[in-house]
Amino acid sequence: MKNIPNILTLGNLFCGCIAITMALTAPPHLISTNGGADYFPIMGSVQLLWTSVFILFAALFDVFDGMAARMLKVESAIGKDLDSLADVVSFGVAPATILYQMLWMATMSEPKAMEANYFIAYLAFLLPCFGALRLARFNQNSKAQSSFFMGMPIPAAGITVAILPLAIFLNKGILTEQSSLIAGWIQNKWFLIGLTLLLSYLMVSKSFFLKWKAPVPGMTGWWAHLIIVIVAIITYILFGFVGLLMTMFVYMIVSKLYPYPEVKTI
Repeated sequence: MKNIPNILTLGNLFCGCIAITMALTAPPHLISTNGGADYFPIMGSVQLLWTSVFILFAALFDVFDGMAARMLKVESAIGKDLDSLADVVSFGVAPATILYQMLWMATMSEPKAMEANYFIAYLAFLLPCFGALRLARFNQNSKAQSSFFMGMPIPAAGITVAILPLAIFLNKGILTEQSSLIAGWIQNKWFLIGLTLLLSYLMVSKSFFLKWKAPVPGMTGWWAHLIIVIVAIITYILFGFVGLLMTMFVYMIVSKLYPYPEVKTI
């Protein structure tokens, strides 16, 4: 019984590894026409969708391993370190492969794609680097963060990125025209770079972020969580998966506005 949480953590890691292979086995490429005069990008959309799916599966394992450890009362230093290692892969490296491929796609879609500098796509790997730093700091100060996080949790950052392919390739919702317009913005190179830098900064910042547990007792402590749930439902109905991406930004905003109790942190 005591090994159940670690087995679930390994399930998280396993899904993260599959997500990475899904993203990297079908990179975008160019095909030529008119005797090589024109080039058109071919995108690996299906593989990126499966990458997103397995990152979300990893998130479920990440939730269940913590629940199992608390229920069985078998939390340990090994379990904490194993969880951090799995999170770096599933919510750091795997989402970075999505950003890498999408930055590559965005560059290939620009004029004179054959002459473009593709090294800009490597900026995607700032995400796991800052995510690893965030996890190391959390492990040194986890007790002070029992009610909230200091710095954006790496699963939240990873899930934010995992929503991108879903928002682009599974474009649904009542407002399909507006959703398509936003999906086009998401594929812009500068949006992707900005998102990478924002998430990397937020993970190592000293800003507080909400857990799914109110930091203060009583129903008044849950107002921010209620806003997030309502926004998620409404925006998903209106914009589909684009709405869930909007919800992640709402999570960032309400986490910043929430009046947390004073806690000493290192």
